[in-house]
Amino acid sequence: QVQLVESGGGLVQAGGSLRLSCAVSGITFNTYSIAWFRQAPGKEREFVAFRTWSLEQPLKTELADSVKGRFPITSINPKNTVYLQMNKLKPEATAVYYCAAHGGDESLLATSPSGYTYWGPGAQVTGSS
Repeated sequence: QVQLVESGGGLVQAGGSLRLSCAVSGITFNTYSIAWFRQAPGKEREFVAFRTWSLEQPLKTELADSVKGRFPITSINPKNTVYLQMNKLKPEATAVYYCAAHGGDESLLATSPSGYTYWGPGAQVTGSS
């Protein structure tokens, strides 16, 4: 059973940094993707970033245009913890941030919530101006 739990959310001033962690357990696939999405109040869930690993090596990484150059996705052991380092945060970054997982092959819908089977409960990030 794949389980994901986010942590590290909180209040951050515009221009500041915050690192989110996704604690991962139960992944046994050789190829899998871990993604970050966010959902602001009254809006749809929005893609932030994903990375695909195959045989423990990074295979593909993609970030949303709005966070490119500011939100690197990193991990030492992706079957244990995946991080989203959020730099130069903007007030509109306020949202609940979710990590999600897809296993078995490269997701054909890697930038869509429908491409992921497993989800964490989310972590609140609040940006202030």
